[in-house]
Amino acid sequence: MKGIRGISHLSRRFYAASRTGQSLTQPLAGLKLSSGGAHSYQDVHVTKLPSGLVIASLENYSPASKIGVFVKAGCRYETPENQGVTHLLRLASGLTTKGASAFRICRGVEAVGGSLSVTSSRENMVYTVDCLRDDIDAVMEYLINVTTAQEFRPWEVTDLTPCLKRDKAEATQNPNINVIESLHAAAYKNALANSLYCPDYMVGNIQSEHLHHFVQNNFTSARMALVGLGVDHAVLRQVGEQFLNIRSGSGSTGAKALYRGGEVRLQNSSGVVRSVVVSQAATEGSSEALAFSVLQHILGAGPLIKRGSNTTNKLIQGVAKVTSDPFDASAFSAGYSDSGLFGVYTICQAAVAGDVIRAALDQVKAVADGGVTAADLTRAKTQLKAHYLMSLETSEGLLEAMGSQVLAGGAYNSPDAIAKDIDNVSLNDIAGVAKKFVSGKKTMASCGNLRKMPFIDEI
Repeated sequence: MKGIRGISHLSRRFYAASRTGQSLTQPLAGLKLSSGGAHSYQDVHVTKLPSGLVIASLENYSPASKIGVFVKAGCRYETPENQGVTHLLRLASGLTTKGASAFRICRGVEAVGGSLSVTSSRENMVYTVDCLRDDIDAVMEYLINVTTAQEFRPWEVTDLTPCLKRDKAEATQNPNINVIESLHAAAYKNALANSLYCPDYMVGNIQSEHLHHFVQNNFTSARMALVGLGVDHAVLRQVGEQFLNIRSGSGSTGAKALYRGGEVRLQNSSGVVRSVVVSQAATEGSSEALAFSVLQHILGAGPLIKRGSNTTNKLIQGVAKVTSDPFDASAFSAGYSDSGLFGVYTICQAAVAGDVIRAALDQVKAVADGGVTAADLTRAKTQLKAHYLMSLETSEGLLEAMGSQVLAGGAYNSPDAIAKDIDNVSLNDIAGVAKKFVSGKKTMASCGNLRKMPFIDEI
């Protein structure tokens, strides 16, 4: 990885204390700006290279930088032969690479007070480094190593088997994870049915060759995005051009998600029943998906006040009429590149499980029949915009928003543009998406003592 050091000269830290008499939206006097003068200083810059690699950055003049490599390599791209490979790939991020040993990666990142983490969803894998901007050259070297120069030595991969078992055991003990994973397995025939966790029958059976084959097919330039906060766009682009133009081609296209509907019942002795009922919804990023998001906040998207009861939302109001026992009810929404899920999620005592889920579904039917006022719509839009804008206040949320957008469509929509799109959602749009849920083929997953829980064909 020689040559990466010296690419940038980011030794100056721009603290607010240095800006006496200057606007905080402007760089310090005398600072050389990168090309792209048509942009304001704090616009997101996006560049797509001929190889297909997308580079996006926001120079916020922070003393701390965050850089991520987003890859279209989520568990939906697994095949029956390599089920669980993305779970193992997450754990293998710190293994020896062609350019650095596992010890050197760990020691090198920690020596500058940085961190390197890997997360994954059903669509993407994200490799992220955090560091002071003075140390960006040092940690970038390790980020490039773990994303482009994997070695996957067989003995190191074998040593990860106990970690796979531990993660799987922890997931199994979490009823919320169990329900959501079971929901996807029941809802889809393929692709999105794949679990985020390695199946029990594949633990110990995923070898180094599986990892190499998956990376070869999915870690191509056209399936990657390099995203940075607190870094100059010209520097990030140079890194992408020199080190991330690794493989040409579009890589594995993966199978299109096929929704089927169905039911999974996880019976146990717990007195608390968790249940989620969904229909197929809109694809992520579509105008219909925004309408579903507004509907989610009309029905109830969780307490908006810390330790609050969320009594203004319709699911809580409806369920409170049928039980005085403790319960929770909220709208569930999940969006993907070629599908989506929308429904209601309830947690209640086993004795009233059937009444609670029916009451929650009745509230959605009432919305489909026009039971939403202009005041309800305005409040839900405001809550959705506040939720979205507050998610961008953290570097993690902003990086995720930038990376997922540019990886999916090669462009970034500003918060102002998204807020305007939310404002354009009408009462007819809300009724339309509610009707789509009511008339759609249902999927249900439930967990607990299900003696009072109706089957899907009974609700």
